Amino acid sequence: MRLDDESESSNFEIQRGGGGGLGGGMGLGLLSLIGSKFGIGGIIVVVLLMMVFGGNPLGMVGGGNSPQTSTDASQLSDVQRLSLKVLGSTERRWADLFAKNGQRYQPTTLVFYSQSGTSGCGAAQSAMGPFYCPADNRIYLDTTFFDELRQRFGAPGDFAQAYVIAHEVGHHVQTLLGTSDKVRAVQQRGDEATGNAEQVKMELQADCYAGVWAANDHNLLEPGDVEEGLRAAEAIGDDTLQKAAGQRPVPESFTHGSSEQRMYWLKRGLETGDPAACDTFSSANG
Repeated sequence: MRLDDESESSNFEIQRGGGGGLGGGMGLGLLSLIGSKFGIGGIIVVVLLMMVFGGNPLGMVGGGNSPQTSTDASQLSDVQRLSLKVLGSTERRWADLFAKNGQRYQPTTLVFYSQSGTSGCGAAQSAMGPFYCPADNRIYLDTTFFDELRQRFGAPGDFAQAYVIAHEVGHHVQTLLGTSDKVRAVQQRGDEATGNAEQVKMELQADCYAGVWAANDHNLLEPGDVEEGLRAAEAIGDDTLQKAAGQRPVPESFTHGSSEQRMYWLKRGLETGDPAACDTFSSANG
């Protein structure tokens, strides 16, 4: 990726020394059980869905002290600076796309934490992977996830990392456009299968939005970047994660979409550069 000319976003926070530890092993047992069956993607969505349907599943974990929050740019690591260059690029591209429709884009904030932290959606834990919290409009990221993306999932590269961040920014776009509220309303009225199906559509749209961002930053991509992104999308598909956990893939349990679906929608966003092409809710591929 050509990031040298990209300005870092100033919309970030660094959390240190706080957050609820998973007290008593009960929280760890819950997350480990979910993770063994559905992988990291399953952990994220199960946690969010449980909060939507009432109650915070991580409320059982130890509260701990509130973390100290800093916005001192001198404390940033190289991988955090790369993340903020990506975030800055998404801010500029989405501001342009919103302006075309007479709308104003309100940026999200990227919160860096290590191992554990706090969010408007409850505790933030490294085992949950990166996530977007609609309650406070923030993205939470422990950058060690990128090591896991490279080592465990076999998806190295700066664009693979950028795809992860841009996907979470896609969830922020969905919140701004009201899509998230509509999905949650359907989930609250429906059964588990309906809830999962709606969540898959929302996740695939976020994948597509990640592609839209990259397609609109015309000086960003270098040879091999698209392949890095597609490799990452393939690696974190629900069917691939379930197979890696020794499970038979169960489509009804998918919460992020299959590898094929995730690759399809990321590529669609990259090829069209058009948010309107990301209507996963009415597509047979959603």
